[in-house]
Amino acid sequence: MDRHHEMQVFMAVLSDLSLAAAARRLEISAPTVTRAISALEQRLGVTLLQRSTRGVSLTEAGERFASDCRRILAEVNEAEASASGLHIEPRGVLTVATPLLFGQHLLMPIILDYLEDYPQVQLVSHFSDRMPNLHEEGVDVAVLVGDLPDSSLFALKVGSIRRVICASPSYLAAYGTPATPQALSTHRIIHSSADSRLPEWRFLERQQALSVSLRPRLSCATNQAAIAACCLGAGLTRCMSYQVHRQLHDGQLQAVLEDYQTPALPVHLVYREGRKAAARVRSFVDFAVARLRIEPSINPS
Repeated sequence: MDRHHEMQVFMAVLSDLSLAAAARRLEISAPTVTRAISALEQRLGVTLLQRSTRGVSLTEAGERFASDCRRILAEVNEAEASASGLHIEPRGVLTVATPLLFGQHLLMPIILDYLEDYPQVQLVSHFSDRMPNLHEEGVDVAVLVGDLPDSSLFALKVGSIRRVICASPSYLAAYGTPATPQALSTHRIIHSSADSRLPEWRFLERQQALSVSLRPRLSCATNQAAIAACCLGAGLTRCMSYQVHRQLHDGQLQAVLEDYQTPALPVHLVYREGRKAAARVRSFVDFAVARLRIEPSINPS
């Protein structure tokens, strides 16, 4: 049995954590499964599975190997699909990752329109403020804000965003508008732990970095909650410009301390395979880039 088949057997065992179930799934004998796993462990020089009367479980080495197996087998399947012509028409499962509010506000309408145009694609979306590892997690396309961490990724810039500090007109009328970052110490602060772990805001003053530690009056776990409280006049909060684009445009919120803003952060759409990518990846990238580059909240005129 070659390495590819050994990996397939190993992943089949993981599906039910049972050697017998893997044999039934693959329509081979249980001894054949046992020999394949033993040969794989002997060749790698590590124990991948712990056997017991209740079944099998992964060792630490087995967990690491399972992650690599998923990635390698997916790449093999993609290569076979490309060779057989399946990359010509967008089809199959597409996995997209994006920051939470970016996905809710900007990307979801694009996703829904894309699925209307490409009915043979099924899309799995991951909305999270954690930066994904595309290679290890099997993500096809991601929206990344800030400097790109991985030079092996293919990236297309779609806009830029800033961190803004804002408050409602009613709050500013009652408590005044801070003229300097230092003046924030006398104001009511709404802190979102999704924006930063510590209640510390950074600025540029005469081209020098300035950090201001704050004592929040209200702390929120999400940016949505902090923005909602801000709109109700509870105080000043900090968030990304696109997250409050509508509220700033409609006058629900006003930006303050704009002369002290830190530099804008680039927004990229990133993917792994470049021209070798499956048609579903290439079609989604083209579709989303065209829409995002005319989105006013990340491409202000």
